Amino acid sequence: MKRIILSFIGILIFVVTAYGAEDIVSGIERQRSELNQKEEIIRKETERLKTIKKEVEEDIAKYTDLLNQIDKSLQKAEEAGNKRLKPVAKAYEAMPPEDAASRISGLDNLTAVQILLKMNSKKAGLVIGMMEAPKATVLTKEIAKLKK
Repeated sequence: MKRIILSFIGILIFVVTAYGAEDIVSGIERQRSELNQKEEIIRKETERLKTIKKEVEEDIAKYTDLLNQIDKSLQKAEEAGNKRLKPVAKAYEAMPPEDAASRISGLDNLTAVQILLKMNSKKAGLVIGMMEAPKATVLTKEIAKLKK
């Protein structure tokens, strides 16, 4: 009877050990499979992010070039404006300050400021000094804003 019980216990231990080992192997295989799936997802996401990064870098380069072109165009426009206004400023400089003040006062503020900025600063100061106080104040504030 002892023999039968010992044999039965031996078989039971063998079955439990074999079943446990199978369970462990199956668990490891399942984890390996999950890890492989996760690695594949990470690899695909990494590739997607690299593609997006490349696109963003290309866009940055394109917009930087566009900004440079805009800056060049603005400089050309400003130079053309300077060439156009410089002779006008010289003409106002040649006038007596009272005459220049009355004529510049009749211009819109932006044009008046641009002309005054092109004039010799001493002559422009004399012209502003001959203007009515409210107009002189407005133009002076506009000049100060542009000089910042």
